Amino acid sequence: MAANKNNKALNVPHLRFPEFNGEWEKCKISDLLDFYSTNSLSWECLEYDTNAMMNLHYGLIHVGLPTMIDLAKDKLPNIKEGNMPKNFEMCKEGDVAFADASEDTNEVAKTVEFFKLAGKNVVCGLHTIHGRDNKHKTVVGFKGYAFLSAAFHNQIRRIAQGTKIYSISTKNFSECYIGLPSKPEQTKIATLLRLIDERIATQNKIIEKLESLIKGIAHKVAGMGKPNIRISECLECTSSTLQESDVSEVGTYPVYGANGIVGYLNGYNTSDEAIYIIKDGSGVGSVSYVKGKCSATGTLNILTAKQDYSLQFLYYILKVFSFVPYKTGMAIPHIYFKDYGKAHIFCPSYSEQLKYAKFLSTIDDKLLVEQNILINLSLQKQYLLHQMFI
Repeated sequence: MAANKNNKALNVPHLRFPEFNGEWEKCKISDLLDFYSTNSLSWECLEYDTNAMMNLHYGLIHVGLPTMIDLAKDKLPNIKEGNMPKNFEMCKEGDVAFADASEDTNEVAKTVEFFKLAGKNVVCGLHTIHGRDNKHKTVVGFKGYAFLSAAFHNQIRRIAQGTKIYSISTKNFSECYIGLPSKPEQTKIATLLRLIDERIATQNKIIEKLESLIKGIAHKVAGMGKPNIRISECLECTSSTLQESDVSEVGTYPVYGANGIVGYLNGYNTSDEAIYIIKDGSGVGSVSYVKGKCSATGTLNILTAKQDYSLQFLYYILKVFSFVPYKTGMAIPHIYFKDYGKAHIFCPSYSEQLKYAKFLSTIDDKLLVEQNILINLSLQKQYLLHQMFI
């Protein structure tokens, strides 16, 4: 890779392969793509694993699909019998689909490209915009990444409309552009990013297998004997009055909330180790283990072990414990320690607890290593998406 030192005066990216030179063409999206009508089929009209025509729902663009869709290995739902749209345009390899709505401006116009159809019939569905490069200015595999780039999404954030839900339409694309290099350069950029995506997919599978292994072993240990002790007999529960508005972006010790670290403080309310359990909201019952000086916000129960009990062992047991019977509230679900603390769990001798905790934590350590590799791969991809496009 070579850094471009004259990019202020030229239509070229900050970073490009050294064998390429010359300026890129700035191309309006409305000039590059022709757009086709899409259907409005909801999830109720779709199902998986049939031979019917496939349908791309916008929810899968946001969560579940890679940038480059390869239908030899990626799954899309099929249209249920009796719900076939009257008018539709079949997708072709190289076509792109944008999600036209999101609660997050960073996710509006999130894009996938049909890299390989594997002989499957696919149409674009609810809240998608279906585009095709009929002028053949791009190679298959380049557009999806170009529309994922920071250069493109900086434009989208300025024009996305709405308050709680942000949206775009094909009319907005007359105001946006992407940069187009020569086709050989497009191919090389697309190949690099696709290889990183494939590595990310492999890393996700490694992580899923380790998580499944930990869960399976914990389930087995939890069921090895008859429940013999109440949760409240081996754990103590405290709560915090700390709010997310009280924390800072800088500080000595991390502060945990329902979504992980939410900020930092120079003080702490956990001095050694603790189990944090989300006690209200959509993630209610989610369990995490922390070690070292840190703090928890008021959305979390803070559990510590009583004498002769291993906190780490109890963490793995609670990871597979069902909090469902103890949830209260309709709009916002809650759990209370006074309720789930009465539940009985199986707890072996202290020496056995330590043995199981050590074994499971060894796998957890391996999981952490693999998760850090995934983070680094994702950061590498984001860096390239920032630097290799205009």
